Amino acid sequence: MSVPKSVEEALDLLGEGDYVADRALATSVFLALKLQRPLLLEGEAGVGKTEVAKVLADTLGRRLIRLQCYEGLDVSSAVYEWNYARQMIEIRLAEATGQAERDRLEADIFSSDYLIERPLLRALRPHPDGPPVLLIDEVDRSDEPFEAFLLEVLSEWQITIPEVGTVAAEHPPIVVITSNRTREIHDALKRRCFYHWIDYPSAERELKILEVRVPEAAAGLTRQVVAFVQKLRETDLFKAPGVAESIDWTRALMALDRTALQAEIVGDTLGVLLKYEDDVVRVRGAEVERVLGEVERELAAAGP
Repeated sequence: MSVPKSVEEALDLLGEGDYVADRALATSVFLALKLQRPLLLEGEAGVGKTEVAKVLADTLGRRLIRLQCYEGLDVSSAVYEWNYARQMIEIRLAEATGQAERDRLEADIFSSDYLIERPLLRALRPHPDGPPVLLIDEVDRSDEPFEAFLLEVLSEWQITIPEVGTVAAEHPPIVVITSNRTREIHDALKRRCFYHWIDYPSAERELKILEVRVPEAAAGLTRQVVAFVQKLRETDLFKAPGVAESIDWTRALMALDRTALQAEIVGDTLGVLLKYEDDVVRVRGAEVERVLGEVERELAAAGP
């Protein structure tokens, strides 16, 4: 499938992948695709940043190449490394058979045949289905030196390998970079990207998300789940539940054959919704009763 030609088509494209996006996000996606610029998505964990890249790869029919960032990520893990084991075997064979001079052997073992390509280098290679979607996930977990290395890739769409030369992309990949904002991303990297903050969805949009992602759930249950989760996000929690947790909780409740929220089952399944012990302890018991009471009153006032 070709890239969208308008914001409306971008909305439709995301919708085809069961991603319920608002117009602002669809606009950012459209501009990033149209102008071939990386898209930097920031927001709390679980709001759907990574899913944008997955949906784009699926709906556009492109290969998804994912680079999961972490502290200490370096060139050998992100870009390339040499197949040292194979190089040593080649050297031993050459020594045993008395082959070729040292210079020729060195040229042979430092050729592309002995190169192990990692995500960034693979993303620059041509692909039969078109430029791939490169997901650089949680870039805020990497170190600043790695950010600096990204600048060449995102500016020139090329990587320099001293022994081989410069590898440049014929067509830039579709790049989606995500950040949970555990630290600030350097301005130099941000300048090379289009930026969009993905916030927690409104109750109306979250209800649509659950209807799309968990269509088999009873309508009454999804309304209760959304109302309960929206209330929890207003409380003082270390980590408020994201959309991913709403979806998981709805599926968990269905697996337990529940069609409505009750205090007992909410308390038993808080570990699906909340990911920190302090939050679970804070919510369990009287707080669950209070929030459920508010949810029931609001839903009753809203009507069917």
